[in-house]
Amino acid sequence: MSQATRILLALVAGIALGIAAVAADRRVALAAVTVTQPIGEAWLHALQMVIVPLIVGLLVTGIAATAEAARAGRIAGRAVALFVVVLWSTTLMSAAVMPLLLDLWPLPQAWSAALRAALTEVPATGKVPTLVDFFNTIVPTNIVAAAAGDAFLPLTVFTLAFAFAITRLEAESRERLVGLFRSITDAMLVIIGWVLKLAPIGIFALAYGVGARTGAAAFGALVHYIVLVSTIGFIVMLAGYGVARFAGAVPLGRFARAVAPAQGIAVSTQSSLASLPAMLKGSEAIGVAPATAGIVLPVAVAIFRATSPAMNLAVALYVAHWLGVAIGPGQLAAGVATAAITTMGSVSLPGTISFFASVAPVAFAMGVPIEALGLLVAVETVPDLFRTVGNVTMDVAVTSVVGRTDANPPRHGEVAAAG
Repeated sequence: MSQATRILLALVAGIALGIAAVAADRRVALAAVTVTQPIGEAWLHALQMVIVPLIVGLLVTGIAATAEAARAGRIAGRAVALFVVVLWSTTLMSAAVMPLLLDLWPLPQAWSAALRAALTEVPATGKVPTLVDFFNTIVPTNIVAAAAGDAFLPLTVFTLAFAFAITRLEAESRERLVGLFRSITDAMLVIIGWVLKLAPIGIFALAYGVGARTGAAAFGALVHYIVLVSTIGFIVMLAGYGVARFAGAVPLGRFARAVAPAQGIAVSTQSSLASLPAMLKGSEAIGVAPATAGIVLPVAVAIFRATSPAMNLAVALYVAHWLGVAIGPGQLAAGVATAAITTMGSVSLPGTISFFASVAPVAFAMGVPIEALGLLVAVETVPDLFRTVGNVTMDVAVTSVVGRTDANPPRHGEVAAAG
């Protein structure tokens, strides 16, 4: 049984047991929550403790990899520039569309109230940050205080500047520092691996409390979440067709036929890497030179996930809606910036780890509690399908744009030197 299956079963079993226990004896069932809740929260805290060093390490190594790709040649540099444009564009789309979806199909008020009571002590909203507050806090005055206070946006801004500064060092110093942060990242991933082995226990403990306090509302809320967040991924996938048609000058029917095999592999494996051979073949079918696709697509698989910032921001906005946390312009701007920037660091992580590593900083930056993530990760399998299919579609679309603008693609023998 896969880890994802065990986690999902733990979620369902916890909620169902909570509902059944309340039906049998409400007083005893709720008393049991005082035992299960601390267990679940301890598991969440174990994940939370590694997020700061993990994000710093991932950003440094991710920026280093991106800079190396950009330096590798003209084609790779153009691809990286397009990746950045797509990432910011999809993130801004999510910032506009997700609130609209939540307005059109809001979580029922009774469910929302019950879940707020079951999941966490939601902090008082107080003054909703404005854009002025966003710009006042984006640059940290004390990086240590920013890290200690989970101020992820200023921490990310500093780390981004630090990572780009490393890319300007001489090769020996650069490799030494990047190697250090890669080792830190690897150590954090080992710890997260240990914590995730306990995920069925932690999620079961959290889910029991939610089931006992909310009843069947928990299942309805999870379905609501899956549909809305997956919709954002679906929109990014559709945008890939638009990019290929209008920027890559590929007829829609031709592009759809070319990308379909890669999409099928993406659905069955939930892996962009496994889809790479089919993406290479599909790119050739739409007229991209094999040498060009041989540079762009491996770089895309290594450092680019078109759906990630949009769907990560959507998750944070959904949790804010779920818990009744008001999101002002400053918080939304912080979420957009954090989602778009941190994406480049977490692309090579397994799905469960990537979910926490990429969504938690966005939630922290927006002042959204992360307790709900312990439940949402259990149903991430369905949104992850849309993530992978959207990524694969946009990878081929961006390759079509690079192929169109590359008047003199390198010969096969030059691919190794460029990549």
